[in-house]
Amino acid sequence: MSTRIMRPREWADPPRPVTREVLAVQPDAAPTAPPVLFVPGFGQGAWVYAEHWLEHTAGRGFPAYAMSVRGHGGSGSAGKTTMRAYVHDVTQVAAGLPRQAVLVGHGAGALIVAMAMARYPVKAGVLVAPVFGGPFAAVAAAARNPLGVLPALVGGRLRPRRKQLFSRNLPVEEQKAYLARRGRAAARAQWQLIQPGEPEEPVGAPPVLVVGSPDDRLVSRGDLERVARRYEGAPLLFPGMGHDMMLDARWVEPLDAILDWLEKTA
Repeated sequence: MSTRIMRPREWADPPRPVTREVLAVQPDAAPTAPPVLFVPGFGQGAWVYAEHWLEHTAGRGFPAYAMSVRGHGGSGSAGKTTMRAYVHDVTQVAAGLPRQAVLVGHGAGALIVAMAMARYPVKAGVLVAPVFGGPFAAVAAAARNPLGVLPALVGGRLRPRRKQLFSRNLPVEEQKAYLARRGRAAARAQWQLIQPGEPEEPVGAPPVLVVGSPDDRLVSRGDLERVARRYEGAPLLFPGMGHDMMLDARWVEPLDAILDWLEKTA
């Protein structure tokens, strides 16, 4: 027996339309691989992938796209922004691509991708350093960085530390420059991130890969393993890297592993 999921609120109260920033790099030859849509986490925009990952992905033969959800990067903003609105942005962009897409989400963007996979039938999903939230994760994050996390619980800005995001292999000046470009997520979305609950199951049971670092100071190895088990796998780990793997010094290693997996799987 199939299960039908009804979402009457989405019909009655759809998220407000906004302009959406989408960056794209195409392969030199006509692509046979599926398009890859990269989704950033809270406080970041499409630029985090434009630094390294977009060009390299296209160089491997995949049409590469990176987007900014509303209120981030070059996308427009709208009042009452929630996680549902972020998911709406991702599904709308994915549905507009020329072929069935692979979704890649980082940090809280991985949760947005996980939620989007219940609405859009992805070719495959990749969750990089996933932040699935919940009250226990919020308490742990606040214990590690109280000044950066506690204000976000009451609507303030989430401020991760530089050493939580990057490894010591990345020059300090680059770390500071990347940190200075961070924005902020909507207060409602931040609050929803700490609420208990799990995303719905993906449509069509697509393959899902979880990637992270055991040295990530924002996402524990236990959290990586918990998310990977949800999708009946084990996390692919890269020791010595920080949370922002797409900007860190060894950015090419996890990306090549992701693309290798996609070539075999998707």
